Amino acid sequence: MAKSYRDNPLINHTLPVSEWESGVIQLLNCLNPWLAKHWQTQLVAVKDEPFYSPATEGQLFHQIQFAHGYFNSALHELAHWCVAGEKRRLLPDFGYWYEPDGRSAEQQRVFEKVEVKPQAIEWHFALACRRPFKVSLDNLSGVPTDPRPFKQAVTQKAKELAEQAMNDRTETIVSLLCCEFGGNVSMFQFDMSDL
Repeated sequence: MAKSYRDNPLINHTLPVSEWESGVIQLLNCLNPWLAKHWQTQLVAVKDEPFYSPATEGQLFHQIQFAHGYFNSALHELAHWCVAGEKRRLLPDFGYWYEPDGRSAEQQRVFEKVEVKPQAIEWHFALACRRPFKVSLDNLSGVPTDPRPFKQAVTQKAKELAEQAMNDRTETIVSLLCCEFGGNVSMFQFDMSDL
């Protein structure tokens, strides 16, 4: 039987396994061996908000920390990791800013601009896992904005990624997820009405 990465003593999951969403253990067992071997990285379930924590003297692995044991949070944070370049993967939270929920319309436009590619990649990951995908505007208490332009941009980027080569990390993850969860890349469809 394959080693379970949920119990790895080198990973500090701050959220008890009993609180993880269904399928998360399978997801970690699928991806963490590859992430550890090739990237010194692990997906980690945490109680708090998502965060990327680079390896330190006291922390052997870079950690892609995903929120509350949610499957799609893991996919979303993994997509951000796929977008981040080598230098950004050495910075806490990839060196990105994050304006919390409650953004103005202008702040929301900036947020959406940087979220297009990660969410398009996340959509590929979700289809590979045969899971639903919905865009995340992540601004429940902020100024309401029209979600259609963002949905359209994510849809367009997802289609572009399907037609062009993605980076090696992204391609490998899609392949691993398809093998584990039964997705079929040739069947991927990106329709804005699904969002």
